[in-house]
Amino acid sequence: MNLHEILFRHVMYPLYESVLRRRATLRHLAEYERSQWLSADEIEALQWARLKRLIDHCWREVPYYQRQWKALGIAPSDIACATDYARLPTLDKSAIRENFDDLHARSLRGRLLYKATGGSTGEPLRFGYTRESYERRLAVMFRGYAWAGARIGRRSVFLWGGAVGRPTWKESLKERLYHWAFNRRMLDVFKLSEAALPEFVEAIRRFRPEIVVGYAGPLHRIAAWMQQTGQQVAPPQAVLSAAEALEDFQRETIAGAFGCPVFNTYGCREFMLIASECGQCEGLHVNVDHLVVELDPASIDAGGAQTGEVVITDLHNWGMPLLRYRNGDVATRAPAPQPRCGRGLPLLQRIDGRKLDMLRTADGRLLPGEFFPHMLKDIAGVRQFQVVQEHLESLSLNIVADAAFGSDQEAEIRREFGKVVGDSTRLEIHRVGDIPLTASGKRRVTISRLP
Repeated sequence: MNLHEILFRHVMYPLYESVLRRRATLRHLAEYERSQWLSADEIEALQWARLKRLIDHCWREVPYYQRQWKALGIAPSDIACATDYARLPTLDKSAIRENFDDLHARSLRGRLLYKATGGSTGEPLRFGYTRESYERRLAVMFRGYAWAGARIGRRSVFLWGGAVGRPTWKESLKERLYHWAFNRRMLDVFKLSEAALPEFVEAIRRFRPEIVVGYAGPLHRIAAWMQQTGQQVAPPQAVLSAAEALEDFQRETIAGAFGCPVFNTYGCREFMLIASECGQCEGLHVNVDHLVVELDPASIDAGGAQTGEVVITDLHNWGMPLLRYRNGDVATRAPAPQPRCGRGLPLLQRIDGRKLDMLRTADGRLLPGEFFPHMLKDIAGVRQFQVVQEHLESLSLNIVADAAFGSDQEAEIRREFGKVVGDSTRLEIHRVGDIPLTASGKRRVTISRLP
């Protein structure tokens, strides 16, 4: 632990957060540090007590839930256990837009903070949250990142999206001071290109971070270039992947290039960190002392693993409560996995990706988005790719390829695709010069534009 980290963690940040900003983030962090070591049964009881208080609050204060539950003939007393709660209607983005005002608690109107998320569909969604829920989200994020060694104040590089618009010089200065205090260097992945790859690697090399945090796609792109060109950096202690589903082949490439373990994290803008890896267990610990996370509807495979759409409730956002909110992601939970680390927090086996990016075939099957990364990682000459489905009968595979890609590789792709899909759906392969990032700085591997 260097001097900057010691001063920041024990003097600068407590002074800023607790005294100047008068926020309870560090108190909440201490609470979550304790609750993670409770037994699974104790955490489940804690979660239910918090959920029950939230349900009672929504019945008293939130017009949307009052109206919805009365129409269904439901009162809080009817919701006596988690199974009862799981029968309540879910909430999606369209319902939030249509009932925005009625989702606010009456007594907290005018006292909320707001954010917006564009989502993979590009449709903005605005949502409100209380100051306490924001402080708790920060605390949960600090806890989860620390499992990978990314403690507050550690020397870090963030491969992250840059600011949107043109900030003033005061805003830019404030941001630079903020990141200096946190001991981190921000690299704008919105500016990442083939030509800029050497500059990104050189910036990492010069800064010598102990921790690297970034979007999975840009991390993999940089790591692959490092391996192809023989470039090296001083190995950090860990790399944290965020914001996109991390594929196994990406983890392997990133770990090989940076010479350190890679930790997967899972979150969304509506709730911040949902789950993260600790390095000792197989899977991502879910922050169930802070959230309720369900998989609905959950299909069960032959091995007992459950896969379903992620449904989330923030236990502490009483200002604009989102109860059983579908965020559009798909995840898998292994049958009763037992954490080896001693934490009572349950595990998700993997994050499968966006539900909207699942592909469909004409004969009624769903093709997981990870099919193409898994298949194309072994095809020579494929540098980048993206699959777009506009029609049920066909898929378009856009490939950025080098000289090693030819007719033999294209034939191999068609052969492997045919093994899984048969002749029900046509595959159209297109050579393209580049595949742009989305407005949020991510590269979507598969895009479904079907209804």
